Amino acid sequence: MNLSKNWLADYVDVSDVAVKDYCDRMTDTGSKVECFEELGENIQNVVIAKIIKITPHENSDHLQICQVDIGKEVVQIVTGAQNVFEGAIVPAAIPVAKLPGDITIKAGKLRGVESNGMLCSIGELELTEHDMPGKEPNGILILDDEYADKIGMDIRDALMLKDTVVEFEITSNRPDCLSVIGLARESAVSFGREFKKPTPSVNCANDGDKISNYLSVAIDAPDLCQRYMARVVKNVKIAPSPLWLRMRLRASGVRPINNIVDITNYVMLEYGQPMHAFDYTCLDGSSIIVRRAADGEQFMSLDDQEHTLDNSMLVIADSKKAVALAGVMGGANSEIKDTTATVVFESACFLGTSVRVTAKKNGMRTESSARYEKGLDPENCYAGLERACELVELLGAGEVVNDIIDVYPGKKPLTVLDFAPETINKFLGTDIPASEMISILETLECKVDGDKITIPSFRADLACMNDIAEEVARIYGYNNIVSTRIKAETTQGGRTPKQKFEVDVENAMCGMGLDQIQTFSFISPKFYDKIRLPADSALRNSVVISNPLGEDTSIMRTTALPSMLEIVARNYNFNNANVKLFEVATVYIPTTPDKLPDENKVLSVGMYGNCDFYTVKGVCESILKLAQIKDFTIKACSDNVSFHPGRCAKIYVGAKELGIFGEVHPLTLKNYDVDTPVYAAELDFDAIFAMMDPNKVYTPLPKYPATTRDFSFVCEETLEVGTIFAEVKNAGGKLIEDISLFDIYRGPQVGENKKSVSIRVTLRAADRTLTVEEAEKVSAKILKGLQNELGIALRA
Repeated sequence: MNLSKNWLADYVDVSDVAVKDYCDRMTDTGSKVECFEELGENIQNVVIAKIIKITPHENSDHLQICQVDIGKEVVQIVTGAQNVFEGAIVPAAIPVAKLPGDITIKAGKLRGVESNGMLCSIGELELTEHDMPGKEPNGILILDDEYADKIGMDIRDALMLKDTVVEFEITSNRPDCLSVIGLARESAVSFGREFKKPTPSVNCANDGDKISNYLSVAIDAPDLCQRYMARVVKNVKIAPSPLWLRMRLRASGVRPINNIVDITNYVMLEYGQPMHAFDYTCLDGSSIIVRRAADGEQFMSLDDQEHTLDNSMLVIADSKKAVALAGVMGGANSEIKDTTATVVFESACFLGTSVRVTAKKNGMRTESSARYEKGLDPENCYAGLERACELVELLGAGEVVNDIIDVYPGKKPLTVLDFAPETINKFLGTDIPASEMISILETLECKVDGDKITIPSFRADLACMNDIAEEVARIYGYNNIVSTRIKAETTQGGRTPKQKFEVDVENAMCGMGLDQIQTFSFISPKFYDKIRLPADSALRNSVVISNPLGEDTSIMRTTALPSMLEIVARNYNFNNANVKLFEVATVYIPTTPDKLPDENKVLSVGMYGNCDFYTVKGVCESILKLAQIKDFTIKACSDNVSFHPGRCAKIYVGAKELGIFGEVHPLTLKNYDVDTPVYAAELDFDAIFAMMDPNKVYTPLPKYPATTRDFSFVCEETLEVGTIFAEVKNAGGKLIEDISLFDIYRGPQVGENKKSVSIRVTLRAADRTLTVEEAEKVSAKILKGLQNELGIALRA
């Protein structure tokens, strides 16, 4: 936002403040200044002059010798311009003069004739045809007769070129400061000066004419248009704007066009309210309809670009066609022309997100859309419209028709917040009197009544106590706030029990020789195909990301296996021979559409090389032992298509499944271009933590010796060794210290579909040495239990 200090002076007097001090203070109070520029500083010793006499140059057929009155004297200037004439009022650079572009004008001779200066053109003063409409662009600038009594005046004063422009970086939450009035309000508060709040006044033509004779307005999309106001101006006279208005627009970086268009731009800069003017004769049906565009609807904008619209965009239309892209740009089919006689002024408030999407889709970001997209105040529409009509009357550009059309669906009440000075002081660490806080807030146009604050409509960013405290702090002055120690009560930081357990698991995994990895939680739906997940699997029901970076990261994973196999495959492709990896990963399980998904942690393991099935089994058992979970069982699993059906198992505690481990299926590995056995596991970290016994009990080394008994059984091929272990432990009771498998034999001696299982049972009592009789008694119980429960007996 470029702010002209000449314009600012209409609303607050800071003329006695040096520009650098002004910029520093405004930055301190939250209106960040990027830079400032002194306009006209590159023009020196250029004055209003009058050509008294012109004579031809004796040694040139195109040069002319001019006698020029510069006020205090008459000087001779040689010029090659052909548009000068005796009596012409022109700008003259008198030596030693400076012009834009670092040009210095000195006295000299042209073809032997002395020349004491130079007559200046529009371009040499760094002006354009828009700044000086109707003037010769290629010759000397011929000024109007109104400058006849200003001979000798500095050209910068005569043409209002002298100004200071301050460039502000306005944050997106302060659209009210994208205006001269908004920055004037901030300036008044920052420097403790009076803010001259404007009140536009319009004197309509008293001829009985009403706007209802011209126009009707309807809003068909109230969710995208918060308010729409319109006024009609008749007997319009299209002409250039006066110099003061053109120079203010120029200082703000806006090109002057004609009085009607310039008025809309002027109001946008002054009030922060974008406006638009329609040629009334171009509105079919004498109506304005604010509606969504039709899919495929064609629209030609003012810059003569063709756009194809869709249903997400808002347009201003008449009964037949769209005449403007709401909040972005008007249409070429309703632009103001030299022949325009009746104008409809629009002052509206459109939904910021809608304007932003429309502007982005059409590749056209304008001053108007830049303001709308930040969220404007609907209450500002009236003031902006009245100011535009006031300028019409001031410039003599037309007659304002009586009455206003105001369609305002869903007007919102003003925000009211609690005023708690003690809480604000505690929050800021200050001791600011309540009276000073009230003074600050009221200068910002907040109304304080007892313990309540009514927020003005243009400050939508003030929504809670913290926002009020920030307003007090920035105006009071951050530099005035004394540094203090934190007074709040704090608690000592530390990890939660679950976080501690996670660290213990990570340390245990690293201690077993595994390397930790970290993968993204968002994956591609194709990952489920790579692990051969069935089409009807519940795990395919994933949370879909609304704005993904791409299809490869479009859903949240429900299993960590594909992420682990991706990293395993990458290591395999890098020719790493032995790889053992783990990750404490998060998976996302959808719940109901109106609730967030469940975020569960799992322990994922992947390895290949110097390892086998029993390696990954041992890793899983070690984690369970770390959590002091003792009564777990391991059962074979053959229905998980991601794993080898004969080399996969699940871990249970009672009926609760804690995880799965085994060798990855060769067909799954084929999808990852891996041709070596890979072993993986996925354990339910949350379930393990929930079952963890936090009380660790020290067990001393046994004082008494153990005794062992070996058993060999013939059983069915399908009988799991784990089932045998469970029954042995159940039958043997407390004296059983350990059970281990030391041989499995298959052959003709044991029969078809049979196997011989040899186990070793270690017996020990904690308080005595077991006798042979006690050991034999336990052995007998074991054999009986196996016979009764599993139907197996000792091998003959």
